[in-house]
Amino acid sequence: MRFLDSRAKILLLVIAGMTLFGSRAVADDAALEFFEKKIRPTLAEHCYACHSADTKPAGNLRVDDRNGLLTGGNVGKAVVPGKPEESLLIKRVSSGEKRRMPLEGKQLTDEQIADLTQWIKDGAVWPAVRVPASLGKSKPEYEKLKKDHWAFQPLSDAKAPTVRDAAWPKDDIDRFILAKLESKNFKPVDDADKVSLIRRVTFDLTGLPPTPAQIDEFVNESSADAFEKVVDRLLASPRFGEHWGRHWLDVARYGESTGPSRNIPYPQAWKYRDYVIDSFNADMPFNRFVTEQIAGDLLSPKSSSERDRLLTATGFLALGVKDVNQRFKVRFIMDNVDEQIDVVSRSLLALTVSCARCHDHKFDPIPTTDYYALAGIFTSTDNCAGVRNKMGGGGLDYYDPSMLLRLSAETAPPTPAEKIEKLKEEVATAKKEWEAIKGTPEGMKAGPNGMPMQRTLKLKLDRLEGELLALTDPSSRAPTVHGVRDASKPADTEVRIRGEAEKLGPIVPRGFLTTFTVPEAEKVNPAQSGRLELAQWLTSPKNPLTTRVIANRVWQHLFGQGIVKTVDNFGVTGDVPSHPELLDHLANRLIDNGWSIKKLVREMVLTHSYQLASSIPNAEFRIPNSEDPANRLVWRHTPRRLSTEEIRDATLAAAGTLDGKRPAGSPAQELKMVEMRDNGPEAGNIRSKADSSLFRSIYLPLLRGVMPQSLEAFDPADTTLVTGNRENTTVPAQALYLLNSSFVRKQALNLAERVLSDSKPTDADRIQNAYRLVLGRSASDKETARATAFLKDYETVYQSQLALMPKQNQVVPKKGPAAKKAAPPPFDPDQIDQTGEQIVEANVTAKDARTAAWLALTQALYGSAEFRFLK
Repeated sequence: MRFLDSRAKILLLVIAGMTLFGSRAVADDAALEFFEKKIRPTLAEHCYACHSADTKPAGNLRVDDRNGLLTGGNVGKAVVPGKPEESLLIKRVSSGEKRRMPLEGKQLTDEQIADLTQWIKDGAVWPAVRVPASLGKSKPEYEKLKKDHWAFQPLSDAKAPTVRDAAWPKDDIDRFILAKLESKNFKPVDDADKVSLIRRVTFDLTGLPPTPAQIDEFVNESSADAFEKVVDRLLASPRFGEHWGRHWLDVARYGESTGPSRNIPYPQAWKYRDYVIDSFNADMPFNRFVTEQIAGDLLSPKSSSERDRLLTATGFLALGVKDVNQRFKVRFIMDNVDEQIDVVSRSLLALTVSCARCHDHKFDPIPTTDYYALAGIFTSTDNCAGVRNKMGGGGLDYYDPSMLLRLSAETAPPTPAEKIEKLKEEVATAKKEWEAIKGTPEGMKAGPNGMPMQRTLKLKLDRLEGELLALTDPSSRAPTVHGVRDASKPADTEVRIRGEAEKLGPIVPRGFLTTFTVPEAEKVNPAQSGRLELAQWLTSPKNPLTTRVIANRVWQHLFGQGIVKTVDNFGVTGDVPSHPELLDHLANRLIDNGWSIKKLVREMVLTHSYQLASSIPNAEFRIPNSEDPANRLVWRHTPRRLSTEEIRDATLAAAGTLDGKRPAGSPAQELKMVEMRDNGPEAGNIRSKADSSLFRSIYLPLLRGVMPQSLEAFDPADTTLVTGNRENTTVPAQALYLLNSSFVRKQALNLAERVLSDSKPTDADRIQNAYRLVLGRSASDKETARATAFLKDYETVYQSQLALMPKQNQVVPKKGPAAKKAAPPPFDPDQIDQTGEQIVEANVTAKDARTAAWLALTQALYGSAEFRFLK
């Protein structure tokens, strides 16, 4: 029997056999009538004003929802069915209670209290949630899609086709490409020149440009395996993990803060970033890489350091967007579960499973019951991101250090004594301020944040005492990381009717998608969350999607577009593969090669197809404009614009200022776990540190909503979503950035000084050096002549404009110590806009006319399309 059939039968039996009242089955009309006539009116009149979905529930307690009563608020369960003596609701509305509810308005009569008592004693009956008749029923259209849609079929054992031009292919991959071209009577273009090829492959594998020396070595190498040596050198470079790790962070929606509603930092998120980089550099098998991120905490480590690494890997599930301002805990939990289902299903399966949260998927064969089978796995998992939904007033209420995972104590940093002393002084001061105002009329007045002043000061004191404890208590100083762990009591979860967290339908057994079959998949261990079995199901060689999806992502990064263009959507509304047999061939290769990403990359870039030129040779070449304008058949290499990280890193590399080391941590780890506003001082400080950093772009702080300015212009990944395919725009703001950005001008100045300091004898030689550093090629004679004339004219204009400036604005050369004093910068005509006023943003100037001229030239090279594009 199919798993869907068994799951559906369970649900149909539940629905047919009883009427559901929250978690209790009731068939007593009299009990329902009693609730509607006696209980609901009492709760609505006396309790809803402070404890319902239409308010900010006081004490985090809702009484307009049965589960809200059963779960209770900050002080415990409000209702224990069958036990009114244990129900806090009865205690709080009874006479004699110090804070008898309701605090304002009429209090309950003895009759109303007696009715509540009887209602709880009888089981706290609640009206049924209406369950859709279609829930759990098989759909004929779903069954047809499962049989017909290409992505849900098992991997085929595709054999390489024969081709007419047998000498052209270097690999079976080429045979699949050429066979499709020959079927259309097309032929591929000529091969790329060696300079273009080494620039292409160096960027594709490391995200950085080749050095002039590396270009010369490859161009002058005549051996048949010259390109193979280049590829092996790049794969062995630590720069490979930094570049390909960035690709994975895009689909892992990596960010160092919670995001939109209240932006709370994730101070230890960088550890997951470094884990990803290290995994790609070590060529960790992709199936192991996935398993560690889904269920690293459930694996058996051989050492404490391996345990730390496995816990860090689970940051994949913890570092998503969180609405900590969500005032209802159950909604906060289910929203986070939905976010986890989305990142797992889209990044690994390229399916939009989250569309089935509220109803059966409109297009793909994913019923709502499948969604909640997965949801049960994640409701059985603690999301240990260190934050929670807001429980009361003040920023501290967002922080929950108990939900962070503790790493091995031996890696704890030494205690900074000076910081401890400073914190002790701050604690003492805060305590005096709070005690002076506590209980006074002044203390009850609202402060700027709307809270009573004594509450604000108490939160400040609590925060400082917590920081002091974290530095002084040995048990609290074990290093921490964001990740996940199994809940104390793993269990299946209920369908949430129409996706509403409080409206509970029938319970669905934990499991996986029934959209396609994965033979011999392990069932969920009832004693655990089920994440380990989910990881095994995802990475099974018989899962038809996981290997196809990652093979397609690798192809996209090397060939400019995926075999399936919609890399995050293999569903019915997604694209169909241009070469379906090739995609299955690549997926099978990945499995046969031990799930090695490096081997898959190597095999792809060594193909003849990858090494084609991107240009169209001549008018006589038969261009498939009408049939293949987008180059889906790979008759040439698709040019691409560099990513925003590549543009920044290449700018630094050409200027000679790129710091190739890995920084220790991230500036985000210095932030307090309180709300960070986009225009606040914390965001300004983070941006300032990012702007001044010379490390690779992957190491810049990446807090949501606080994108580093040097990355904003050229379409960075959206850190709130799975982003397998970035936008690629050409807009005026990008040209303005290259013209006016202080970062670009500063690096152009560094490059100018680097070129001028070279021992080259002539400006023509220096021009060649600048072109090679920025564009990876030599300048033509025409370009050299034009650049020489430009430098001469610019220097002349600069000198003449400088002579017109008042003397007090000119730099007077001095000797000795006085020369180190600050002096007004020289006039720079490149800093003048059309109104004649100086542009402040681009406040980078040269020390003399000659340097200014070279600055203008190098900035022009940075601004060229050739610098930004790979061919």
